[in-house]
Amino acid sequence: MTDSIFASLAVVVVNFGSVALLEENLQPLSRSAPGLSVVVVDNFTDAAEQVRVSALADREGWQRVLSPTNLGFGGGMNLGVALAQQSGRTHFLLLNPDAAIAVDQVARLLEVVSLHPLTLVSPRIVRPDGTVWFDGSDLYLDDGRVRATRRRADHPGVRTTPWLSGACLLVSDELWCRVGGFSDDYFLYWEDVELSHRVLRAGGDVMVCADAQATHAQGGTQGAGQHSAGQAKSYSYYYYNVRNRLVYAARNLDGLDRRRWRHRSVQVAWEVISRGGRRQLLTSVQPLIAAARGLRDGLAYRPVPAARPTAASTRTT
Repeated sequence: MTDSIFASLAVVVVNFGSVALLEENLQPLSRSAPGLSVVVVDNFTDAAEQVRVSALADREGWQRVLSPTNLGFGGGMNLGVALAQQSGRTHFLLLNPDAAIAVDQVARLLEVVSLHPLTLVSPRIVRPDGTVWFDGSDLYLDDGRVRATRRRADHPGVRTTPWLSGACLLVSDELWCRVGGFSDDYFLYWEDVELSHRVLRAGGDVMVCADAQATHAQGGTQGAGQHSAGQAKSYSYYYYNVRNRLVYAARNLDGLDRRRWRHRSVQVAWEVISRGGRRQLLTSVQPLIAAARGLRDGLAYRPVPAARPTAASTRTT
């Protein structure tokens, strides 16, 4: 690989207490791709973590944004992309700390977006054991459920729209500016669903590049994306997945579809809880509390204009 291949590209990662994953996953990519720019946004956990992030960034020559608060996934990504734009980069690889991708696979994604700048592209994402974690997903417009694209044949004749996981995305500056980046209203989960919707609404396309692959070490962070059934989740997972389904409906659907989604909210909330397995409820009621609060806050949500953060609002180096 030559420097010129990656001269336009910045990798943007939002860190939240996961500096060890940056060393494991981001450092090898950065070192194998001369000319690549890296921006790490640290969503505040504690001062010690920011010291570790700063030391790693200094060693590796990365730019960093040290946020004094936790801005959430979308807010952190918006800050990181803003800094990359100021540095003159015109393509952005949005990457979770717990996702790893080889340099030749990044080159393939960059090739796709360079040829089709209004395409938001994701690689096929597998778990460390090689099983598929993400290869496309659909949002079902009648009820607000999400299912893997490969299950379309099981649900013929229904209205769907595709979306891409935020765990690993490559986007051009032209498309990012056209859609306005991530919404800050989600904090965690579903912001990638809305980003995909914005891309399609703006005349762009969303695509899984089947001949590019990344690996996702499931459970490494509280990032956006899919999770397997039967494994207990965090309070945030239940709360934001239940809440943000309703936030998406309020922001993007017409009155009839909003009412359909709201009507099915309790049933879908139970399905979200069930992803963590029913045994968890024998020892903790926190999943039920999280889902109930998510329902309450999602039903009460009303869209309001949100100010976009800028890189100048935090300490950057």
